[in-house]
Amino acid sequence: MEGRLLLKDCAVFRADGRVRHGMAVVVEGNTIRRVAPDAQVPVLPGDWEVACRGRLVAPGLVDCHSHLVNGQLLPPTGHFLMLPPRERLTRMRHVASLLTDEDVEDLTRYAAARSLRHGITLVVEHLSCQDVAGGLAAQARAAEAVGMRLVTSHSTHGLDGAAQAETWLNANAEFTRAHKTHPLVRGALGFHASFTCDDALLRRVAELSRVLDAPTVFHLAESDDDLTATYSQHGKRVVPRLDALGLLGPRAIAGYARVLDSAEAELLEQSGAFVALAARGARTLERGVDPMDSVLLRVHLLGLGTGGHGSLRDELLAAMVGVLRISRSGRMPDVDGALAHLLVNGPAELCTRLFGLPSGNVEEGSIADLVVYDVVPTADPETGYSPHLLGQLAHSPVGWTVVNGRVCVREGQLLGLDYTELSRAATRALERVWTRARLGT
Repeated sequence: MEGRLLLKDCAVFRADGRVRHGMAVVVEGNTIRRVAPDAQVPVLPGDWEVACRGRLVAPGLVDCHSHLVNGQLLPPTGHFLMLPPRERLTRMRHVASLLTDEDVEDLTRYAAARSLRHGITLVVEHLSCQDVAGGLAAQARAAEAVGMRLVTSHSTHGLDGAAQAETWLNANAEFTRAHKTHPLVRGALGFHASFTCDDALLRRVAELSRVLDAPTVFHLAESDDDLTATYSQHGKRVVPRLDALGLLGPRAIAGYARVLDSAEAELLEQSGAFVALAARGARTLERGVDPMDSVLLRVHLLGLGTGGHGSLRDELLAAMVGVLRISRSGRMPDVDGALAHLLVNGPAELCTRLFGLPSGNVEEGSIADLVVYDVVPTADPETGYSPHLLGQLAHSPVGWTVVNGRVCVREGQLLGLDYTELSRAATRALERVWTRARLGT
């Protein structure tokens, strides 16, 4: 957009629970240029003024591990969740193999639009489809169309043979190479999980990650099945195996991390890997281990991911249950600080790693990924402290969403797109896929 974007008369969010009322935020290009008292920032000709009227302005949220497309294909119904893990995986692979590029684009566009309306400005995606080049390109088009910041990868595995895995991985690498400096869309090298990949495939992923200086996205010790299969096939637990293959390090974005012991959590911390927790999923899967126990107390680089189901608000509530339990045992005194780290501070570090700009604060020089929430936060007049600020944020509708300095949501409505039409297109895509999969028979 031309000119400046001005958020006038707003309450500026701070992750420590304090707010500054009566402020103005000036955005130029993709960067926050000024944060000052409202009276000190006049509106100039050509400015786009947003009248916040005291509403809360906060950094955009990050879905640190998602399945924007595949999460819609087989929703987590009670029947589906009660299936054995291998049967769930078989069904997911079958349905994913039937996706066309058109399906991927329609489903991604709708899911990305829904995320923007929830205040999410960056999604780390783990796609499963047959045509990797076409699918990732479709996701890039969809993200650009709605204005979403996206890091996408393919969930490559070796269950269909080494040749197929190599083809998928090479296509993923080519997409990653081509989007190295894209302002909104970046590629990452993806693989499914330890138990679905042999050593040769994982060594190749690690090699490409080093050569391209590209992040990797994968499921880490997501279930007992992952742990048992890995140990029986390779004589190692998941974390030591991936570490030995060179896959744990600052470029790694590891999802779930449900079956870890304390030593493995320490290894993750030392490696610099980022861990995306899906706290809600640990309470719906069989023999699920609460990742809060081993990970939250030892790993600094943490955030929340939806896994393609529900919202970050759901994940925050589930995380709060786990954090409170740990705190009541005397092992974590600062509940609010831990939750702020999971929702804001940790994901901000991930965004900075991926896009190279300061993130996570409404301050000068930070990336202009911002959300205006439809709430005027209450704060102590002397200290500026706002009790339960994260709760107010999580339960408030989104008024405006700004990504990379571009307005994507204006007063709750997508800018330039019809949300209902996007939903209709996604529904038609699901009907096409389900017909091919013969799910109704």
